[in-house]
Amino acid sequence: MPGRTAGKRTRVRIIGAVAVAASASLALAACGSTKDTAGSTGEGGGTGKVGVVLPLLTSPFWQSYNDYVPRMATSQGVDALKTVNSNSDPSQQITDINNELNQGVKGLVVAPLDSAAIEAGLDQAERKGVPVVAVDVAPDKGKVAMVVRANNVSYGEKACQYLGEHITSGKVVQIMGDLASVNGRDRSEAFRACVKKNFPKLKVLEIPAKWESDTAASQLSTLLNANPDLKGIYMQAGGVYLAPTLQTLKSKGMLKKAGTAGHIAIVSNDGIPQEFDAIRKGEIDATVSQPADLYARYGMYYIKAAMEGKTFKPGPTDHDSTIVKLPNGLLEDQLPAPLVTKDNVDDPKLWGNTVK
Repeated sequence: MPGRTAGKRTRVRIIGAVAVAASASLALAACGSTKDTAGSTGEGGGTGKVGVVLPLLTSPFWQSYNDYVPRMATSQGVDALKTVNSNSDPSQQITDINNELNQGVKGLVVAPLDSAAIEAGLDQAERKGVPVVAVDVAPDKGKVAMVVRANNVSYGEKACQYLGEHITSGKVVQIMGDLASVNGRDRSEAFRACVKKNFPKLKVLEIPAKWESDTAASQLSTLLNANPDLKGIYMQAGGVYLAPTLQTLKSKGMLKKAGTAGHIAIVSNDGIPQEFDAIRKGEIDATVSQPADLYARYGMYYIKAAMEGKTFKPGPTDHDSTIVKLPNGLLEDQLPAPLVTKDNVDDPKLWGNTVK
């Protein structure tokens, strides 16, 4: 997930993507998925400033999300302040939340760095009667009006299915995210379980890279030295793992074009333009596209609704997603995230093809 500047360890939230939504104003979710309880959530009455807290800005994914935020705020009629970057520091993120609250915001849209640590910030917001929408990461505890997130379990399963269908047997490695994050846990556990159940001839190796690019590079290099017969790689965050993975393979003479002898099949997560270019070049095979555009769009959509006192319940929405109830009782709008391969990489509806 998180990330840092060059020369420092990079941590990137991860993240994946989807077709770009229509620009028309949204109705408030599908039939049966919302209810109006005006006055029961937030004290802003639907108006007031909204604070937007980012996890980092060193990942192409989060850079794109940041670019979408002001546009989506305008389209949803939300008065959003300039975004705040927590720079991959969970403690700083709590400080950022408190600073926004002290400025008198009436709503918060936060992309948590740590599923557990974010509780302190959420508790501060609740004490002040300020509703919060969580984007990309579901908190372990604390109150939010909605979690806007894609199904991260499906990320791991899609990567497993692709590799399993293209590799008959042998070793595959998953370069994992931070297991303190629900995203890292969901992707890792889903990939591992899917391989065990469906592709028993594959042997899963693992690199706990914590969303850090330098960790991914060094551990992958060591792993390849011991396992030169590696057949596949699952990168849980293309925004942070793509460049170091390709550089490491190239330095060892192991970066072979798809369709040629010795090619190591690679599946990623994010849906950034750099991954699409790598697919076109045959350097990687696929990615699961996280909806950076829809994270921004529906983050604004749900915070406005929460400030108006509206609440939601599980069920299908009118934007091709489903609201589910998480084990901790929070509601999550699971946005679609398609698998992108050479067959659909040029689809103009993919947000990664709309970024200049």
